[in-house]
Amino acid sequence: MRGSSWIILLGFAVLPMSAASAADAPPAVTPAPTTISAEARAAALAEAAAAVNRELLTAEESVDQTKERVFRSKATLQLLKEIIIEGSANGGRLKILHENKLGSGFKLESVTYLLDGQSKLSKADSGGSLDQNREFQVSDGSVAPGQHAISVDFKVRPTGFGLFKYAQNYTIDVRNNYAFNVELGKSCTVRATISEKGGAVDRIEERAHVEYDIKCETLDAK
Repeated sequence: MRGSSWIILLGFAVLPMSAASAADAPPAVTPAPTTISAEARAAALAEAAAAVNRELLTAEESVDQTKERVFRSKATLQLLKEIIIEGSANGGRLKILHENKLGSGFKLESVTYLLDGQSKLSKADSGGSLDQNREFQVSDGSVAPGQHAISVDFKVRPTGFGLFKYAQNYTIDVRNNYAFNVELGKSCTVRATISEKGGAVDRIEERAHVEYDIKCETLDAK
């Protein structure tokens, strides 16, 4: 009898504990499904489309710039073709002449000619040969149509004649620039003349100067 009663009491003790444990356990949580509103989806699509449009515009601008560079390069090549390959009749031609009209009070010792910054002639002779050769050709050849510039640098020495004996021990630098235009299909001749100006009372450093004369004609007229 005692053994049976113990078993029953043990059963009553166990059953309430099991029920309490089940009651105290937290309920299982099921994650709520994530949803995106129609407005959010539309905003995301609009942002993506805007990014694509920006990339397309950038690419289009780059293509346009490349086309512009190619166009300019083709124009330059065409001009060079007209001048060099097809002959000077489709370009321009330029002849430069030097003339010395200095009097006996001066001696020309050196001459330098530049065309568009490139050397065309450089002569130096203190012995007097530049005075004896009063006129000569500096250059003659084809040039691109458009603006050009001649730069000259002459060194002149006073001979000590008359009132200027004090000046025979130094040279005078006569420098000058001349800008002009050569048209397509034209041949131009530029004459640079160094001469004296002023009178006996003028400073000797200011008496030597350069003048230019240009004449142009169509190449077909030759």
